[in-house]
Amino acid sequence: MDLLYKSTRTADITVTASEAILKGLADDGGLFVPVEIPKLLTGLDALARMSYQETAYEVMKLYLTDYTEEELKHCINSAYDGKFDTEEIAPLTKADGAYYLELFHGSTIAFKDMALSILPHLMTTAAKKNQVDHEIVILTATSGDTGKAALAGFADVPGTKIIVFYPKNGVSPIQEKQMVTQKGDNTYVVGIHGNFDDAQNGVKAMFSDKALAALMEQSGYQFSSANSINIGRLVPQIVYYVYAYAKLFANGQIAENEKINVVVPTGNFGNILAAYYAKQMGLPIDKLICASNENKVLFDFFKTGDYDRNREFVLTSSPSMDILISSNLERLIYKIAGADAEKNRALMRELSTSGKYEITAEMRSQLEDFYGNFATEEETAGVIRQIYEDTGYVIDPHTAVAAKVYKKYKADTRDEKKTVIASTASPYKFTRSVMDAIDPKYEAMTDFELVDELEKISRVPVPQAIEDIRSAPVLHRDVCDTDQMQNTVKNYLGIK
Repeated sequence: MDLLYKSTRTADITVTASEAILKGLADDGGLFVPVEIPKLLTGLDALARMSYQETAYEVMKLYLTDYTEEELKHCINSAYDGKFDTEEIAPLTKADGAYYLELFHGSTIAFKDMALSILPHLMTTAAKKNQVDHEIVILTATSGDTGKAALAGFADVPGTKIIVFYPKNGVSPIQEKQMVTQKGDNTYVVGIHGNFDDAQNGVKAMFSDKALAALMEQSGYQFSSANSINIGRLVPQIVYYVYAYAKLFANGQIAENEKINVVVPTGNFGNILAAYYAKQMGLPIDKLICASNENKVLFDFFKTGDYDRNREFVLTSSPSMDILISSNLERLIYKIAGADAEKNRALMRELSTSGKYEITAEMRSQLEDFYGNFATEEETAGVIRQIYEDTGYVIDPHTAVAAKVYKKYKADTRDEKKTVIASTASPYKFTRSVMDAIDPKYEAMTDFELVDELEKISRVPVPQAIEDIRSAPVLHRDVCDTDQMQNTVKNYLGIK
């Protein structure tokens, strides 16, 4: 029987997995969630022997039930191939008392590759299954990594266009260079005068604009999303937590059914929500440790039950987490509200109108799986330096936020369970922040001189993704104000 999906804001409408992936966002502005979270059926002994691709099939077949075995395996094998620089796809590295799950071995050296390598295949397959004859316009806001990974995934994919909005002064130099040098006749990149939340709000407004949807329809287009609001992004992320657990077991690091903790640096809440779904499926995860940077809206939420985005927006060295509206949290709120779409819709309306909401005591009691904390900029730099000096292992600022929060968690709880830290980006993506943290002497060097220095100290070869942009020409120069985002999209599509 097919697993269906419904909106977090409407109780009585269901769609198939392929329809949910095509739409991205529900018509009412809600997010698609499965009507129930399936249980993991494959035993640990079998999972321990599986490749990443085989694990992906065992997990994803439970969620994407209207895809045939042939379709789904084709999507998986097309995604997790030579684009990744290791056959393991997501290797584990033990350092400083934890297991770092390296999610940055794809073509854009960030964890977004883990889902955005497969999303174009899931989406084009879904379009065929649903007899879609419109061109699909992927509309995406990025805080730095999603943009490049989505651009790389959708570049020159027939029947699609992709438009990415990013905060002009809110990403790292290398993140920006990766995006603005992107090739592909169907790719468009726009800097906005504003922050990520402004970009995300602008994109969401276009998705829910009925007049714009009618105009798109007349012109032969329809929107979809590559952001983590798309369930086709979330499901592939569940896979790597299952894979990591199975590999720890296969390598003799844990016993069968031994509980582990998972630490995830997060801004939009998608990556840690995937770990939560994995736990709901039966994976033996104990604590889900939510690590924030100085934009600590999630830490405050887990501490108080109040979500309040009315605060100063801080630009940090971990820009992919510089977010005050954590879109994927809505899926968790819906779950702890007892799958009550009306209750969730009321809370989201409060967020939209006043910038905040408060959950009930009963809802808070269901958050015991989570621990939240945050790391300051000084703490983030300090842990990069400490782990390098103690172990020789170099981590990026987002992973460092997680590492510091894990240290705080252990100090608070004395919990010594084996722990997996989601390592979400290569240090090469944030060379200046990383090298400045390790030693101030690097401050005068250019970004690409720092790349070469990082190779010397880490003994990790410069990734191809960095080599590719050293001398690549800038192809995208457009910048707009937030109130011009819709007009910019219309201009690209040639509609009025």
